[in-house]
Amino acid sequence: MSGESRQGAYRSRWFEFLTPIPRRWRLVLGALVWVIFFGLWETAVLRGWVNTLLVPSPFEVVGTLYELFAERGFLGDVGISIARIVASFLAACLIAIPLGILMGSFKTVEGLFNPFVSAWRYLPAPAFIPILLMWFGTGEAPKLALLFLGVIFFLITLIMDHTSQVRAELIETAMTLGGKRWQILWTVVVPAVMPNIVTSMRQMLAIAWTYLVIAEIIASTTGIGAMMMRARRFLNTDEIMAGILIIGILGLAFDLLFRWLQRILFPYLGQEGD
Repeated sequence: MSGESRQGAYRSRWFEFLTPIPRRWRLVLGALVWVIFFGLWETAVLRGWVNTLLVPSPFEVVGTLYELFAERGFLGDVGISIARIVASFLAACLIAIPLGILMGSFKTVEGLFNPFVSAWRYLPAPAFIPILLMWFGTGEAPKLALLFLGVIFFLITLIMDHTSQVRAELIETAMTLGGKRWQILWTVVVPAVMPNIVTSMRQMLAIAWTYLVIAEIIASTTGIGAMMMRARRFLNTDEIMAGILIIGILGLAFDLLFRWLQRILFPYLGQEGD
């Protein structure tokens, strides 16, 4: 085989549409992009392309992160932020999952709720901050409510859309075999749509993390966002970036947790790169 033919075969293996790659290469490529990112960041600092007061080096940020955990009790703030995310997200799921399934299964339910859900979906959650403070004061309630509102309407819509795409022949077969309406819903529709529901939950949990800092600036003295706001007052950009870094790490950890749960709960779906 000529050199040109070998190059063409190599490119065809790596750039085929929708073709999975081995897991080890996924890990290598995933690590490579972070090496490039931090390398460019460190290069920009060393070359003087950025103001180090505003953009500290990655090594300084990592050192600050260690100091926050080892000497300043940052682990407590992280735990409080995780608790806020988990509590608000679970509350949203308890409402969104059953309502989304019902809306996707029965057009009557969709006709009743969809205009309301669609309207609220376009309202930015931070716009509710003033009224949440008026309603709930400055405790935990307005923070949890903001995180809840930022997730629930999008999650309902995603679950509704996935449920409406359940194959009609599955439902028709169950009806032919004499299944009752709620029996079909529980034994046919719910199992068919559950993998997509878990995927939707994973996607919307990422949105909840993006609202975390906004939620924690609402008269808060605890949490990752509160630490970042205190750092802003004193121009401690290394602490702000350390907070951003830890939010990214936590978000990735939760994403991997959902991927693992999906692999355990639905092994019949198979996994890319295995």
